[in-house]
Amino acid sequence: MENKTLQWVLKFYIYNTMITREATEKDLEILLEFEQGVVTAERPFNSTLIEGEIHYYDLKHLIQSPEATVIVAEENNEIIASGYALIKKAEKNYYQFKEYAYLGFMYVKPEHRGKGVNKIITDELISWSKSRGMNEIRLDVYAQNESAIKAYEKAGFEPHLLTMRLKP
Repeated sequence: MENKTLQWVLKFYIYNTMITREATEKDLEILLEFEQGVVTAERPFNSTLIEGEIHYYDLKHLIQSPEATVIVAEENNEIIASGYALIKKAEKNYYQFKEYAYLGFMYVKPEHRGKGVNKIITDELISWSKSRGMNEIRLDVYAQNESAIKAYEKAGFEPHLLTMRLKP
């Protein structure tokens, strides 16, 4: 019982001391740091990444685009997490949907992990996507990233397609 009470208090604290908002260009410096945090977290899952600094995203474009939103979570005026949703055209003309929302750049500072912050960001992105009429929402996650898979399944996502590779 003590553990459940502690979890409830922690969630209450997080939900009442944290805000979410759309990112602005003023946030780019910390978002670029978060991007490198994503790269660092993904390196163990992908041996094909080149050494050094990698930029997965055009964050400035995502912030400016009407087809995207970049959400940040703040606690005590400090940005602690991020994620984006981007409206994309369906890759195939035989899908039941013409567009879908793609979620990415899911990052929570290490000291804030395990507190439900990623769920709050994910919920915001799903809500934004639905408000744009999207009934298909996708994201990518490495098959070996079990903790992320568990978090996304908890948010309602289901495994869909597994990409396999061969290094001859």
